Amino acid sequence: MSGESDLRKLLSGMRPELNDGLYVFCTIPGDTDPEALAGLTPVASVLEPEGLTLVLSQEDADEAGLPYTYTAGWITLRVHSSLDAVGLTAAFATELAAHGLSCNVIAGYHHDHLFVDAARAAEAVAVLEALADRSTQD
Repeated sequence: MSGESDLRKLLSGMRPELNDGLYVFCTIPGDTDPEALAGLTPVASVLEPEGLTLVLSQEDADEAGLPYTYTAGWITLRVHSSLDAVGLTAAFATELAAHGLSCNVIAGYHHDHLFVDAARAAEAVAVLEALADRSTQD
């Protein structure tokens, strides 16, 4: 299944869902022995020249002794968005920004995943739900 690419359908069908728990972004040197990562279950990872970024539950990061500076709530947009869809990220990022909410986005094959300030995660879900509601009325 290739996913939806029509922006109106994507926005009206977002169905943002706040996942349980708190999540953090950690970085470790890119040449870290993979055995040192045993037992970690990252939500996502990105290898950059500066190191390996891991998005982990705060609990896993604490147990592994990994430092972090940002604690996030994880929102999954339940609409199956196409990887070549145009405008979805811009639309929800603009709306969140209008409410003073930062957002870190990771696209999975089926869904977009948003990491927002943990203290404002429920507010971010409400903002996204309101955007979806307005999109059904356009």
